[in-house]
Amino acid sequence: MEESKKNKINVLYVDDEVSNLSAFKASYRRVYNVFIAESAKEGKKILDEDDIEIILTDQRMPEMTGVEFLQSIITTHPNPIRILVTGYSDIDAVINAVNEGQIYKYISKPWDNESLKMTINQAYEVYSLRKENQELTKSLIQANKQLEFMLRQKLIS
Repeated sequence: MEESKKNKINVLYVDDEVSNLSAFKASYRRVYNVFIAESAKEGKKILDEDDIEIILTDQRMPEMTGVEFLQSIITTHPNPIRILVTGYSDIDAVINAVNEGQIYKYISKPWDNESLKMTINQAYEVYSLRKENQELTKSLIQANKQLEFMLRQKLIS
């Protein structure tokens, strides 16, 4: 059981509507490790405690909008892929989210389960590629440092 949990994508869904959270969890708990939060504050706590790869957040929430939530976590949690979910066609919020919240995609409520699953899987591909790129860059920097050191040794002796 634990092994299958490790191979699943960690998805956080933040929404103040409990019915949406329940529907999401019921639909995707077998496919993903689903984390749910009823507020941005609760979402931040989950992000601090767990390695979340994909974040979905509702735009219209009482204390903080989805865009504000995504903006507020960029410096502390830059790696998760962000998806904005809303039942309202607020184009300004979407533009704001793209520009300031660094969202990957915008999803309308009610969502289509298969389409949302495909979006989450595609977002995870982007997450994985970014992570691999970071690791390759780190390896390249290390290799360059070693080469420079070896070159300096030859120049000195």
